Amino acid sequence: MSEQARRRPHKPYRRPQKDPVRMLAFEALRAVDERDAYANLVLPPLLRKAREKGDFDGRDAALATELVYGTLRRQGTYDAIISACIDRPLREVDPPVLDVLALGAHQLLGTRIPTHAAVSASVELARVVLGDGRAKFVNAVLRKISQQDLDAWVAQVAPPYDQDPEDHLAVVHSHPRWVVSALWDSLGGGRAGIEDLLEADNERPEVTLVARPGRATADELAAATETLPGRWSPYALRMAEGGEPGAIEAVKEGRAGVQDEGSQLVAIALANAPLEGSDTRWLDGCAGPGGKAALLAALASERGAALLASEKQPHRARLVERALAGNPGPYQVIAADGTRPPWRPGSFDRVLMDVPCSGLGALRRRPEARWRRRPEDLDGFAPLQRALLTEALSAVRVGGVVGYATCSPHLAETRVVVDDVLKKVGGAELIDARPLLPGVPALGDGPDVQLWPHLHGTDAMYLALLRRTA
Repeated sequence: MSEQARRRPHKPYRRPQKDPVRMLAFEALRAVDERDAYANLVLPPLLRKAREKGDFDGRDAALATELVYGTLRRQGTYDAIISACIDRPLREVDPPVLDVLALGAHQLLGTRIPTHAAVSASVELARVVLGDGRAKFVNAVLRKISQQDLDAWVAQVAPPYDQDPEDHLAVVHSHPRWVVSALWDSLGGGRAGIEDLLEADNERPEVTLVARPGRATADELAAATETLPGRWSPYALRMAEGGEPGAIEAVKEGRAGVQDEGSQLVAIALANAPLEGSDTRWLDGCAGPGGKAALLAALASERGAALLASEKQPHRARLVERALAGNPGPYQVIAADGTRPPWRPGSFDRVLMDVPCSGLGALRRRPEARWRRRPEDLDGFAPLQRALLTEALSAVRVGGVVGYATCSPHLAETRVVVDDVLKKVGGAELIDARPLLPGVPALGDGPDVQLWPHLHGTDAMYLALLRRTA
């Protein structure tokens, strides 16, 4: 050993510093990855716990939320970039390491956090959760990523559009290729429409409130909160960014709730569909977790009608009961299977069947769903969707109206289901739903309606209205 080496002072080991914001973001991502949890269910209790411990203020909560949702939305793009910076297949990298790398990539490429701060904070997180050895790997990869901005990286890792349009859009806009293909088919348009939609899926959605008729008004909510009017629903208000809906008295009391405007429009259209004869018995046949049922119950009560809200899963039926608690009109909540219903055929005047689906219409709110779903999942939903619509048509009286709704624009879950059931069952006809959404533009050729995030600012809700004729 040289004299110089012997004289060099020993550098003491420095314990890694825990950053509560990035620790929480990492914990949320691990829950999504390990337990197939949804970020919108995992994150709120984590944030609440951090606030109670005194670790967080409002700005910390906003940053943690952006890190989690931003990383999940751009996961496909970041994976392609990370893959270009390492010398092994991505599948050979441990998932916790990938989560730290993706969090770091988002800070470098998707936020205004300075480069040095993004790298050092990510390496420090790696030291805490992965150990010093793998932290060196994280440091090396993030330093490579920091050498270019997002546009430059995308130009490098995305295949050219003219060679493979779907693969190009999948990398650029961070969607699985099969989802890009399905959405493009549903739009039926050119490149501009699909790019606008994919971009909208990667934007943070507004928090929208619903004032439940007979219990609260939009004007009352507007006076008590910092909001903008809804775009299409007379009961909707859009909250300012960072607003806390749970802190609003009307929401605490159940007189108002959080509900996407597309969901509100589905309930309103069914309630306003023209009807001859009795209009006293309404059914929500797939009512969980209760948002549409609460609005339907409020609308029904204004006319003296009663709502039966049915939900197969008992724990979701309890959520429906909570959503409807305090409604002034008559209603009942039951736990029942809509494909083997306890009610007699022809019992109802209006029926809503908002069927289980792939959820491809709510990718803004559940960005991890795009990576979790597979094309074969549609085959699993198809028989259930057809069975539920068939039973809905059986449940409604002759002359009554059924609303078939789903939070997916995939044709296999929308028009194909409706067309198949109409051919098989008979005795029903489609009603033009477009006049029942007054003021809403770009509703297509009808008679059914597909809402879009990039055109309407809503989830991609689908609605077909059918009248029982025989």
